[in-house]
Amino acid sequence: MRSKSQIISSLLDPGIIAVVRAKSADQIPPLTEALLEGGVVAVEVTMTTPNAIEAIREASGKFGARALIGVGTVLDALTCRLAIEAGAQFVVSPVTRPELAKVAHAADRPIMLGAYTPTEAQLAYEAGADFIKIFPADGLGPNYIKALRAPLPHLRMVPTGGVDLHNVAEFFKAGCVALGVGSSLISQKILADSNWPELTRVAAEFVKAARGSSRGVLNKS
Repeated sequence: MRSKSQIISSLLDPGIIAVVRAKSADQIPPLTEALLEGGVVAVEVTMTTPNAIEAIREASGKFGARALIGVGTVLDALTCRLAIEAGAQFVVSPVTRPELAKVAHAADRPIMLGAYTPTEAQLAYEAGADFIKIFPADGLGPNYIKALRAPLPHLRMVPTGGVDLHNVAEFFKAGCVALGVGSSLISQKILADSNWPELTRVAAEFVKAARGSSRGVLNKS
């Protein structure tokens, strides 16, 4: 079993977290395999995926040694606990719920709490978040991250929403430690067509962009 510090190190390298909103739980195994082939190891299975807990359990059993299977869109402590028991190695919430941090830390799992404003970001940090999910980042862009980090350099920020191949480098340059990538990586067309070779190709492009970026900060501690 990976320790919390080992999980964090893997989340930051290459720093691309695939945000998965699959149409069915059956898509998770081939989708995960395709992402792994493209070099993306962090797979966030959102609770909006049908039968998400069972999907996490199956994926963790099959890919646990190769991938980081996490849970996303967590809104309450019970869901957090059930997902971790099913094998989730990291927890992501779009909101700041302090009780989620307590559950995750009790299981030695990192947690990412959601925030939008400077006040929310700092409160998430004070609640025990290992990472701050800046959400929704659509329309905010790298300059917003740079502005946030000026007074709050201690925050490890992970924007989600609006991240694509064209701005990966700029987000990292602004000081992000990782990026949550959803539809620009796992498009609705890829899901509808079950086009896993295309997913592998796009995943490899994101990994290439991440590894080629000049990061403003990379704190693995």
